[in-house]
Amino acid sequence: MDAATYLDAIRTNADVLVDAAEKSGLDARVPPCPEWNVGDLLGHIGRVHRWAAGNATRKPTDDFWPGNEIEIPEPEARPTWVRQGVGELVAALDRAPDSPAWTWIPPATVGFWQRRQAHETAMHRVDAEAAAGTAHPIDGELAADGIDEWLGLVGKTRRGAPPAGTGETMHFHCTDVTGEWLVHLTPDGIDVRREHAKGDVAARGTASDLLCWLQGRGPMDRLEVFGDEALLARWREVATF
Repeated sequence: MDAATYLDAIRTNADVLVDAAEKSGLDARVPPCPEWNVGDLLGHIGRVHRWAAGNATRKPTDDFWPGNEIEIPEPEARPTWVRQGVGELVAALDRAPDSPAWTWIPPATVGFWQRRQAHETAMHRVDAEAAAGTAHPIDGELAADGIDEWLGLVGKTRRGAPPAGTGETMHFHCTDVTGEWLVHLTPDGIDVRREHAKGDVAARGTASDLLCWLQGRGPMDRLEVFGDEALLARWREVATF
């Protein structure tokens, strides 16, 4: 996907996110994130957008900037604050994708942030809409790209160990758009291949349903599952970044 598509996804999903937050009310619970209310969700996404904008304008050789000093306003001010932050983020990311930028894994480019923030915003839009009562699917092509990105990021954090195994395999297959992945769990981590192949377990569904399930949203019963369901359940418990 190109930069313009990612930036448009950030704008569009952020607008819907804030609209849904205003509809539900700031005290409404967020079903996919039960420890949060909508005000908390707005505080999170507003801070993440500003943190991403800050790191996207840093050099690859700069130190990590955690963004802890970003002050989150009182809940009633957060809808406007989030909308302002989206503008700051898009302005920071409106550059050539291969422009150098600080990232926690390669490639150290602005394109990494364009992609990451498009998917971060789309998923939290789903969260906000769930709090308002109805969560609409993520666009199929964007969701398939989100699966590809997610599988490339799993285990690649600044803390903790990556998921590992003893040779187990999982196949994920989008039914509405092009997208298939074979995930091989090895003692050293995971190996991901974009291919059609038989796994110990296979999960099929729309790209949006697959992505939401992989990221802890949505039940497994939205997917067609063949094989070792327990393997999938264990995977979702440990596959984070």
